[in-house]
Amino acid sequence: MSASVTIYDTTLRDGTQGTGISFSTLDKIRVAERLDEFGVHYIEGGWPGSNPKDAAFFQEAAKRTWKNAKITAFGMTRRGKIKVEEDAQVQMLLDAATPAVTIVGKTWPLHVTEVFQVSLEENLAMISDTVAYLKKHGREVLYDAEHFFDSFKEDPEYSLKTVKAASDAGADLIVLCETNGGALPEFVEEVTRKVIAHLGKPVGIHTHNDGGVGVANALAAVRAGANQVQGTINGYGERVGNCNLITIMPTLQLKMGIELGMDLTRLRELAYFVDELANVPHDIRAPYVGLAAFTHKGGLHVHAVQKLARTYEHVDPALVGNERIITISDMSGQTNVLIKAQAMGLPLAKGSPDVQKILAEVKRLESEGYEFEAAEASFELLIRRQLGHGERSFELIEYHTTHRHQPGSTSETTEATVKLMVNGKAEYTVDEGDGPVNALDKALRKALLPHFPQIAQMHLEDYKVRIIDSGSGTAAKTRVLVVSSNGNRTWGTVGVSSNVIDASWEALVDSLEHFLMKSV
Repeated sequence: MSASVTIYDTTLRDGTQGTGISFSTLDKIRVAERLDEFGVHYIEGGWPGSNPKDAAFFQEAAKRTWKNAKITAFGMTRRGKIKVEEDAQVQMLLDAATPAVTIVGKTWPLHVTEVFQVSLEENLAMISDTVAYLKKHGREVLYDAEHFFDSFKEDPEYSLKTVKAASDAGADLIVLCETNGGALPEFVEEVTRKVIAHLGKPVGIHTHNDGGVGVANALAAVRAGANQVQGTINGYGERVGNCNLITIMPTLQLKMGIELGMDLTRLRELAYFVDELANVPHDIRAPYVGLAAFTHKGGLHVHAVQKLARTYEHVDPALVGNERIITISDMSGQTNVLIKAQAMGLPLAKGSPDVQKILAEVKRLESEGYEFEAAEASFELLIRRQLGHGERSFELIEYHTTHRHQPGSTSETTEATVKLMVNGKAEYTVDEGDGPVNALDKALRKALLPHFPQIAQMHLEDYKVRIIDSGSGTAAKTRVLVVSSNGNRTWGTVGVSSNVIDASWEALVDSLEHFLMKSV
């Protein structure tokens, strides 16, 4: 088994191929920043040139400094029967200006002759030409051997030729892809050992979860000597998904003794953050991070856990940023509050009255539908207000919006009126916008700008709405997530109400309050 393993995240490319998963360019940047902060080693940003969002992501990524991760562009080998220098797709990989590039090539003769419709010899040339060309231009090259395990069953000799071609051309890492997700761990381990012996160096592993063993297959490859695991946050991916990094990272570090260099106490926070940006409900039964992962409901289990936790807990929940929940206890939930408060520079003592007060307020708000994982700014304001440090910069007196539609015309106008008290002075403003939220945002800014000119530096970048209790029909509550930026950093805020405008207003106000607090 390899002494060290790198983590390669493909949430922003392979993950977005999952049903119902979509990220804006801003979402992708925020996810990448959070992954980098967490300590992920490689972040695959997408396929340059395949769509405008991916192109925009690489442009934005090039402007930022990454602390831990190598941003990686993804593409294919050159097309058949053309020179690699003339392949536009390969050139786009270079234009993305990433330190690392991952290229996928065909391993299975079935795909080579029936899909690519080239000879087996030409396929080997396509692999070696592309790797050598990218290496010549100074890129770290990872070669993804697509359908490797299916191919190995039918034609092990040719399968080994494809990865040897990539290796001999200078690929820094060969990654074996279990693309169809149907192999079993014993086979994955056996084949991985054979490939490592054949190449004389470690390989990476990329698995899918179609047979429910995506994580198990990746662990099997690591046991055989693989030194990189590719996967996605929360297991997003095509069909039933990819290897779940949220499950495999703590397993590698806590159970197999492979130090990844990551602070796993932030694992649950990372999983929930990505779910929120993807607008996906959290899986309460997710290993390590789910709400139910360390919940004990009563009877013998509760009695045993209160005496000796490890009788019914495979790891300490605090190690992965989760919490033990005993349904008869009112002490659950402190861990997350303490971890987040400390990260914000607000150290609190476990069991203190302040923690209990904050926890009670968090539970009350969460029962109403609030989620703070991607709304870190609202959470910080909540803590500061509970501690008596959150003096508001302004107070709302009233606001309202009107929407006018001209009969027989496509012209529509939304107008917002806002009345505030700012520094003891009443401000009354009116503005128009593209819809009620935009109009409110503009009217609010107009009222505050004379008092806080720095507000001109910030702007709203994203706006998401989720229906919480859809069974209530039009009376359902909505949760609004607003993302704002001042050009140097971004922050999220949340609002909840049965009125989407009220929820939006709450999130907008928190965003401005947080900015003003940080700009003092």
